[in-house]
Amino acid sequence: MKKEYKHIFEPFTVRRMTVKNRIMMTPMGTNYGEQSGEMSFLHINYYEQRAKGGTGLIMVENASVDSPEGSNGTTQLRIDHDNYIPRLFKFTETIHKHGTCVGIQLNHAGASAQSARTNMQPVSASNIPSKEGGEIPRPLEKDEILRIVKKYGEAAKRAQTAGFDTVEIHAGHSYLLSQFLSPLTNKRTDEFGGSPENRARFARLVMEEVRRQVGPHFPIFLRVSADEFMEGGNTLDDCLDYLQYIQEEADVIDVSCGLNGSIQYQIDANHFPDGWRSYMARAVKERYNKPCVTMGNIRDPKVAEDILARGDADLIGMGRGLIADPEWVNKVEFGDVCDIRKCISCNIGCAGNRIGINRPIRCTINPSVTDGEVYKKRRITKPCNVVVVGGGTAGMEAACTAAEVGCTTFLIEKKPNLGGLAAEISKIPDKKRLSDFPNYMIHRTNKLKNLFAFTNMEADVDFIKSLKPNIIVNATGSSPLLPPIAGLHENLGKEGSNVYSILDMIEHLGDYPDDMSGKKVVVIGGGAVGLDVVEYFAPRGADVSIVEMMPVIGNGIDPVSKVDINTLMKKYNVKQMPNTALKEVRPDNFLVEADGEQKELPFDYGFVCLGMKAEHPVLQQIREAFEEEDVEIMNIGDSVRARRIIEGTEEGRNILNTLEKRGYL
Repeated sequence: MKKEYKHIFEPFTVRRMTVKNRIMMTPMGTNYGEQSGEMSFLHINYYEQRAKGGTGLIMVENASVDSPEGSNGTTQLRIDHDNYIPRLFKFTETIHKHGTCVGIQLNHAGASAQSARTNMQPVSASNIPSKEGGEIPRPLEKDEILRIVKKYGEAAKRAQTAGFDTVEIHAGHSYLLSQFLSPLTNKRTDEFGGSPENRARFARLVMEEVRRQVGPHFPIFLRVSADEFMEGGNTLDDCLDYLQYIQEEADVIDVSCGLNGSIQYQIDANHFPDGWRSYMARAVKERYNKPCVTMGNIRDPKVAEDILARGDADLIGMGRGLIADPEWVNKVEFGDVCDIRKCISCNIGCAGNRIGINRPIRCTINPSVTDGEVYKKRRITKPCNVVVVGGGTAGMEAACTAAEVGCTTFLIEKKPNLGGLAAEISKIPDKKRLSDFPNYMIHRTNKLKNLFAFTNMEADVDFIKSLKPNIIVNATGSSPLLPPIAGLHENLGKEGSNVYSILDMIEHLGDYPDDMSGKKVVVIGGGAVGLDVVEYFAPRGADVSIVEMMPVIGNGIDPVSKVDINTLMKKYNVKQMPNTALKEVRPDNFLVEADGEQKELPFDYGFVCLGMKAEHPVLQQIREAFEEEDVEIMNIGDSVRARRIIEGTEEGRNILNTLEKRGYL
């Protein structure tokens, strides 16, 4: 494997730091920090898993150089005082044991701070919020700017003292330096505003002060939003222009993109192709002849190798990919790339948890983000037969986990193939990345010699009994919710009617023309499923309307997907109809009601996407059949309640708790 990916495993040296390979873990907030701003031991476990996994350079999530004013999270790391050095030193010492280099990103949130968390008004270049609906910040005075410059330098010196190999200055993503660089948020008329040189002055002073404090041998990374992807914001050409004023002290330029208002580019939406950003890094590298980092949905090692081989970038940045699989590098170097648990860019457990609802990060496909796969070292203490009914992702996780600790495991799936709803949804073109997870799970299932999968088979109670189960797991998933609305059951998917479900749409994907101009599509249901339909038809030129009974369309979806779909709906003039109820379904129109008034919505294609409901056709029979026996029966995933993949994966892994409770582990 190492020969096949020779560029990935070529060492990289900058000043006195040599990184053993070209994979850099990019800084992503975790909400794992202590309330005091100190690094927690949970943090150390989390990053150590990625160091053990072979990562060449870990760039730790952003640390505040000036709290509380510059803080952007409730449990953000701090590096604005010497008392944070001891724990940071313990951290760097731990990471270095694995041959991994480690840096830390230094940041001031500016207008991205929240007064509810800091108890003070945010500050910025001007009085312009960092995002639509954000708080109005207070413009910084010149003496305050110079004070913050010193704070950056002092923070960098602390990082050096604490044993970090490098620091990264964050000048992108709608944080303070970015707010000065961007014409969208900098309307100043003094020496810190106006021309590109003036807007870059703050960042230049920071870079110079950091160099002064850390000396000539310590590498400095600079992260920028090379293209802000917002009307009136900096383009790639603009970035190439202003970099002339701030790049001199930068040893490596970390070429990111996007702002708060274009977060789907900053934290890549799942439909962007692998490595799509590398052209930006190449442009910066060619202009300034400096090493660059690129990132952007890079999951496949072949993509990473090709980017390096072409010379587009010198380091491959991976954030979510290493959250999903901390062993990514080791699997590429020593194992089978099919064993990589590739991030599906769903942005639910990471961005959705942290940015959306202020929780610590989790991962849809990795139920053990901080501890890794230590459970595989455990073994059952006595024979145990596990029967899992349902071969979706939740069922496969339960089956694989049980088999990996030594249980004889039987997996029963009524359809011809494993994968469940995730495999079906991934057939939608913009959702194809989702298929990586069921494919990984199927590969994992097939590798286990003590896991026997039966497909195309109904879960018959007598057959289950013949397997002599000690534990039975029901994971039979969900089906479209079809409430008793007039005309719904009579018209859905019926001949002579144009009313369909999401599963009907998937079944007929090959039948829809690429150009649907003049066709009317009406979608009932403004949740994730309904928005998948909108995302498919709107770019094809259809006249699309989406109806939602609740006040908000897209309620509960992660912030990246929300910005992305809202941008798409605006671009393609999708008619959004919140606070509107479906009253009757007809073959070619829906009768809806809003504000007490009813009206017809005619369509060429009508989709009813009112969510999913739990399906557990054999659970009661199983319970009755084993009522008198000492058999543990679990119900997990969507067959409990229709939810998301992340809950099913967690519940599948939780079979370990049942094994422990029943004395098998």
